[in-house]
Amino acid sequence: MFGARDPRVRGWLMLDSYLPTFLLTVGYLLLIWLGTTFMKNRPAFSLRGLLIVYNLGVTMLSLYMLVELILASWEGGYNLQCQNLTSAGEADIRVAKVLWWYYFSKVIEFADTIFFVLRKKNNQITFLHVYHHATMFNIWWCVMNWIPCGQSFFGPTLNSFIHVLMYSYYGLSVIPSMRKYLWWKKYLTQAQLIQFLLTITHTLSAVVKPCGFPFGCLIFQSSYMTTLVILFVNFYVKTYRKRPSRTDTKDVSLVTEIKNGFHKEYITAANGALNNKKAQ
Repeated sequence: MFGARDPRVRGWLMLDSYLPTFLLTVGYLLLIWLGTTFMKNRPAFSLRGLLIVYNLGVTMLSLYMLVELILASWEGGYNLQCQNLTSAGEADIRVAKVLWWYYFSKVIEFADTIFFVLRKKNNQITFLHVYHHATMFNIWWCVMNWIPCGQSFFGPTLNSFIHVLMYSYYGLSVIPSMRKYLWWKKYLTQAQLIQFLLTITHTLSAVVKPCGFPFGCLIFQSSYMTTLVILFVNFYVKTYRKRPSRTDTKDVSLVTEIKNGFHKEYITAANGALNNKKAQ
């Protein structure tokens, strides 16, 4: 489907063999399962200081990749519609080196889920979350071995920009005094969806106007990105578009009428009885 491996990345860390990537992915899935079991009857960890450092670190790495990809693709005169794998010379190698960091960042981001486990934020460990983290790491092992530059630069450039926004948001949200200023979480999901749609459009543009980039890779990438669009749209609708039902409204009204464990009508009656006793 993909053809021969790219010889320019031979000998690069974790690329010659699929085994490290596979074992790290299996370890990631096992940690989720074992971790949630281990934490079930234990108090959650705060990890505030660690989370601030981690999110700042990933933000800075994403910013580096964003800037370096822009500079490298500009240096190589990359074509936005379709860019092959060999025409830019040294700039292609420069792009590939940044994309190796992009691939490696996917194993670093496994920590997102591990922190959820330790903080007992199990509602955040959704199928979308685990699917996205596990598959991206494995897919990018393939990308780095067969198509480590050229047309592959576009998606990581957009994604690095999104991650600068996203991980800075995560870092700030750990600080209680900053939470009231973080109004833009909803728009992060919208930006991610726009990113996926732009990447699919960019990928398919190389099908319309071929430039020698492997056709099978273009079809595979656009198909995978389509699954992310479907899952993220489903997440967005469930999270931000849900309308409260009449039952929900009644339940909310009932809860708001309860004070200190007693219904407000009971409190009113009790107050009336007390007032009558005082009058007597």
